[in-house]
Amino acid sequence: MMIGADYDIMMRKKNGVPGGARGDSSMQNLPKVVAVVGTNASGKSALGIELAKHFGGEIISADSRQVFRGLDLGSGKVTREEMQGVPHHMIDVREPGEFFSMADFQRMSYELIGEIIARGHLPMIVGGTGLYVDSVLDGYLLSDTEPDLAYRAELEKLTTPELYEMLVKLVPDVQVEKNNRNRVMRMLERIHDGDDATPGKQARYDSLRLGVSWPRDVLAKRIDERITMRLEQGMIEEVQGLLDSGVSTEFLLGLGLEYRFITQYLTGELPDRDEMLAKLAQAIRKFAKRQMTWFRRNPDIVWLDMAGDPIAQATREIEQFLAK
Repeated sequence: MMIGADYDIMMRKKNGVPGGARGDSSMQNLPKVVAVVGTNASGKSALGIELAKHFGGEIISADSRQVFRGLDLGSGKVTREEMQGVPHHMIDVREPGEFFSMADFQRMSYELIGEIIARGHLPMIVGGTGLYVDSVLDGYLLSDTEPDLAYRAELEKLTTPELYEMLVKLVPDVQVEKNNRNRVMRMLERIHDGDDATPGKQARYDSLRLGVSWPRDVLAKRIDERITMRLEQGMIEEVQGLLDSGVSTEFLLGLGLEYRFITQYLTGELPDRDEMLAKLAQAIRKFAKRQMTWFRRNPDIVWLDMAGDPIAQATREIEQFLAK
């Protein structure tokens, strides 16, 4: 059992309702939502846009870093041109350094899905933050306990390593990325609130999940190519600009991956540029592996053949899903 996930989710009750399995007839009367999930550098954003254009969809970005303004190149935000007129949501909804949790993502996504359906469009969740996707499509039943803002303010004074050490003392076998400041803080808040309810879920939507995956060697090449491209586009300058504007090093380090390693380079912790880039590429590959481990646990994900014609395959799957 993932104790860390239990504390982070904190769902109220366990009622055994499945999280959107495609073969469950009880799902068929629920509103339909399509998701495109996958690792970093997998091409899921571009695929999601093509599918949204075909089916009249609007995209909800499921990325824990794209919610922050100014985090563009490092988080892989699609540009206005790349969106090709497809509405995108959950991008640039917080200032850097502001608190944002999975519960915030779920609440805001629920509202957006209702609005998208009311407009007669297809809600599509596209992204690689598996916890965010599952919180919406599986219908995590979250605690409605109001956060203790005074306690949150005390936690904000601590460094991320100090917060993680504090969490480990409370939950020794916790499973959470130690540099993920938002998640560590949220888990500490839940424990502080004494919310030890039994986890549970209740799906609000009938969902189809499409997965984007590549062989390891191909993905590694795509990761390296993406790093090179973003460096040319000014990724290091982006992080320097964030630091110059007053965004804290703690926040940037807590974001991990591009923001963590480039911040370490700019602050002198990793003074050698080539060494920094090598460590960054290795960290992204490891992160992609963890992403795939998360997604592979779900037997309902339909994995697309990226070496074939993934758009045609995905189109057939969505047509069948919408017709049932």
